[in-house]
Amino acid sequence: MATEVATFAGGCFWCTEAVFRDVIGVESVESGYIGGTVPNPTYKQVCGGDTGHAEAIRITYDADQISYDEMLDIFFATHDPTQLNRQGNDIGTQYRSAIFPHDADQEARARAGIERAGESGGKIVTTIEPLGEWYPAEGYHQEYWEGEGQRNPYCMAVIPPKLQKLRKSFAARSKAAAPTAA
Repeated sequence: MATEVATFAGGCFWCTEAVFRDVIGVESVESGYIGGTVPNPTYKQVCGGDTGHAEAIRITYDADQISYDEMLDIFFATHDPTQLNRQGNDIGTQYRSAIFPHDADQEARARAGIERAGESGGKIVTTIEPLGEWYPAEGYHQEYWEGEGQRNPYCMAVIPPKLQKLRKSFAARSKAAAPTAA
């Protein structure tokens, strides 16, 4: 098994975490904060928009099952990379679309991924930012969709369409859409 790590910010981390937890080859997804200047930020501080951090996810995956390029394609298809510092009603730099490469190869692939995403129209505003310090979000944010998110009206409105897009456009990559073994 070739374990690798990817770090993406695509708006609310509850939404991006829910999508990538359904991807075949993904071993774990952790919600957290990256790209800011305040050490050990809290959710409240990040939501205030003054720390510079993005709500992001850190994905540990098996590169023998899914490539970084495929991860990027899913990332671009399941959020709107043309919205600057927002996703829908979530507004602020903490909701920016950003990729935080772990090495030079990921950075080159991220640039190519932005090019691919731009071919379908619209100006991609996704940034490529230095990896920087990763701060895991508070415990109640982890695996949020599987628990509290099922009772959160915001999540109920936003996450199911993202999962439907994943399961339709990337059926071969979705755990839920994959045929079950008999």
